[in-house]
Amino acid sequence: MTLYIGILYSGIILMALLMVTSKRLGALIRSFAAQSFLLFLVTILFAIKESSAEMYTVAFLLLSIKVMAVPYLLSKMVRRIKTDATTGPIVNPTLSLFIAMLLIYLSYLFAARLFPLYDRVQESSIVIALAVTLIGLFIMVFRMKAIAQIVGLLVMENGLFLIASAVSGGMPFFVEIAIFFDIFVCVIILGMFVYKINKVFTHIDVDKLQELKG
Repeated sequence: MTLYIGILYSGIILMALLMVTSKRLGALIRSFAAQSFLLFLVTILFAIKESSAEMYTVAFLLLSIKVMAVPYLLSKMVRRIKTDATTGPIVNPTLSLFIAMLLIYLSYLFAARLFPLYDRVQESSIVIALAVTLIGLFIMVFRMKAIAQIVGLLVMENGLFLIASAVSGGMPFFVEIAIFFDIFVCVIILGMFVYKINKVFTHIDVDKLQELKG
């Protein structure tokens, strides 16, 4: 089972790298959905390993909300606002990939110093989780389209979920439920704001809002 988890973790970080190099919103959303699906499979393996009904419930929520519902809502949002499909990158894809690789390396150094007593498998889990969190933050900061920034926030949450699983074996069940509900409501509210911004300003490039300064 450790081998399968390692393969899934590799897929999760690969999806994160694909997201930082994505030029189109559609590709960004699909990569997020794929990453969330891999996270769902990891959760299923943990549930099997621990024979935990709570973990099965969390896995079901991952599948229904972050793999199906949220990508569907984001894709529908892109079509509805009729925006150009670019992510609005401040940093070009090649440099973004280099920065993402640097973040992975820094995550490795941080994990090695902070968790020296953990076994290699658990240390690798922490490295991947921290790297995904930092890459999500990078997407939020260096992509100007509001929808891309929403995806960055969701990627960060994926990373935080992995960190909690790697360090403590998972968050308390009711905390997980609350987080999923907050994510779902957050995406709906942010979607409404993006639609209103686009309706008023004819675009969703948040950099354009600088022009409103007096």
